[in-house]
Amino acid sequence: MCGRYYMSDDAIWEIERRTGMPLFQLWREWRDGTRDICPSQYAIIFRAEKGHLDAEKMRWGFPGFQGNGLLINARAESALQKKTYRDSVLNRRCVIPAKGFYEWNSSKEKFAFESAESPVIFLAGCFNWFESEQDFSEIQTSGTAASRVEERFVILTTEARGRAAQIHERMPLLLRADEIRAWIFDDGKTEQFLHREPKEVLECKTDYEQLILF
Repeated sequence: MCGRYYMSDDAIWEIERRTGMPLFQLWREWRDGTRDICPSQYAIIFRAEKGHLDAEKMRWGFPGFQGNGLLINARAESALQKKTYRDSVLNRRCVIPAKGFYEWNSSKEKFAFESAESPVIFLAGCFNWFESEQDFSEIQTSGTAASRVEERFVILTTEARGRAAQIHERMPLLLRADEIRAWIFDDGKTEQFLHREPKEVLECKTDYEQLILF
């Protein structure tokens, strides 16, 4: 699975260079230097907007059954068979940029995974709309509590390969930079992406190790 990922300034600069989107100021203003991104938090995602590629903030995690907990990952292999995800995968695909992601082994030891070839990786995802209660600060301002529609995303995962499989059985479904638009816009390639084997070369480290190529 993917339960936490992280961003960095150099990754944001690289995303700007590749996409032409001015993201750095947005990132610095609302993340306030925090690099780790956890479920329920807002993150930068890419999505389709009126036929164009757009970047915006979106909250990570679909509400669970009857509002209990969060659904943060969807298995790529079975997403089209799941009512919770099918329509989102078919019609509302997104891409989540990151510097890297974390996985924990059975001993609760944390490992970080990054690209061996680039300062940024791209995670395949999908999103949907949900009713969301106003947060406390909004209620103080308006004086009343009300629901609002909010977009939320999940990260698609696939079977882990290489050393990643020694840490956890799942890993995010990774895309190359030149596949971002195809994943978001090309409906005819969706199933091909969902069922392909990971080919990206990743580096792995613990909190006390240098990155190890595998």
